[in-house]
Amino acid sequence: MAAGGSYSIVEYFGGDDGYRCGYCKHENGNFSHGMWSHTMTVQDYQDLIDRGWRRSGKYVYKPIMNKTCCPQYTIRCHALNFHPSKTHKKTLKKVNRFLSKGEMPVEKHDEGQHEGEPMDSVHEEGVQPPPQDPLKIDHSEVLDISTSPDTDTTNSTAPTTPRDDAEKTTNVTPKPGKGVDPNRPLCRKAKDLRKERRLQKEQQKQQEAVSSTVNPAPSKSSSNQPKSLEEFITESLPNDPLHRLEVRLVPVSFEDPDFLASYEQSAALYARYQITVHGDTPYECGESEFKRFLCDSPLEVFHITYYINGKKAVKLHGSNGQEEIAFTRQLQQQSPKLSYYYLGFYVHSCPKMLYKGQYRPSDLLCPETYTWLTIERCIPRLDISAYSRLNENARAGDARALKELGRVLVLHRRTVMPYAAYARKRKGSNDEKEVEQYASLVGQTCAERILLYRA
Repeated sequence: MAAGGSYSIVEYFGGDDGYRCGYCKHENGNFSHGMWSHTMTVQDYQDLIDRGWRRSGKYVYKPIMNKTCCPQYTIRCHALNFHPSKTHKKTLKKVNRFLSKGEMPVEKHDEGQHEGEPMDSVHEEGVQPPPQDPLKIDHSEVLDISTSPDTDTTNSTAPTTPRDDAEKTTNVTPKPGKGVDPNRPLCRKAKDLRKERRLQKEQQKQQEAVSSTVNPAPSKSSSNQPKSLEEFITESLPNDPLHRLEVRLVPVSFEDPDFLASYEQSAALYARYQITVHGDTPYECGESEFKRFLCDSPLEVFHITYYINGKKAVKLHGSNGQEEIAFTRQLQQQSPKLSYYYLGFYVHSCPKMLYKGQYRPSDLLCPETYTWLTIERCIPRLDISAYSRLNENARAGDARALKELGRVLVLHRRTVMPYAAYARKRKGSNDEKEVEQYASLVGQTCAERILLYRA
């Protein structure tokens, strides 16, 4: 059977050696299994994600959860049921104030709050540097407004608000006078004033109750509904905002004119992000690294690209996740199966990754049973131990665990065959343990679809 384009083709590398952890900076505490993906179908990658795998360019990797220093749990948000939290609403308001008035947000670097981090960071902290493509066989960045030529912030001042004026007047020293004005009523104790206000409120409630019984008001159920995410994103924006935001979906292809037109700018913004946020050296984030990480892929991929006044910004500071959740909801109208927004990995032991858990409702993937559990159920267990079997049901197991090694598909000399047939052909082959490890990690279903390359 000749290998065709409908197959995923991978090479497995194992994961015995530790390497530097990007979360806690342990020099050799990070462990993961990895494989190089020459081609990958969407369904295979989805199934791998649901078993704890993740992609960096063409390199697909899975943390060894009970061994690595900072266990990384796959997290997904129920996009259709997502409602912005108070923090999310504040962030959206900041973005809208900038777009409508040009008001720059004041950054606060609180511990554990990293709203500037992308949901699917362009620099996944725990990734082992992937190897070069062995066979050669034929998945945003931070918006830095100050770099935009159309925005001059060097002499800008925030507009004075009524609250600002009130705070200024409270610090004014009163002029000397004759004391209490005899024409004004006598001062009353605060206790008496509070008691009087409380009585007034109770009387008002009683009057409203009687009025509603005699003359019931028309139903206003629609006005009592909470605002949707889309309403929060677009609210308070005037018809002619100071800054115009545009979101484009650009295919990652060197044959696409839109992609080519912004390729160099994208690479430069990638380098700026890596250096500023992650402390990389210019050598570590050059154009080749950008291409390897964000352009090379075994899948057909698109970049969600943000433009401010026609200039590429690539990440809306702090609101990126909400924008992409809204985009997922939009896509779901065309493809009903799309109902989750995957946020990469949730690392409970790393403060700057905790923000992902604020997107509710969300689930975490159990590393032993590969079942999804609400994050509310998981956090108490993770507070006790960084690694935990999240599924409390002792009888639950891996529904797609490896059962028949011989049915694993391999690609040998451009021919697809089950591993049992390959083993018969290659008598004396000593790769059975490696193939068994690979198949147990991807699961029986994927092992019978993905082609494991054998030299």
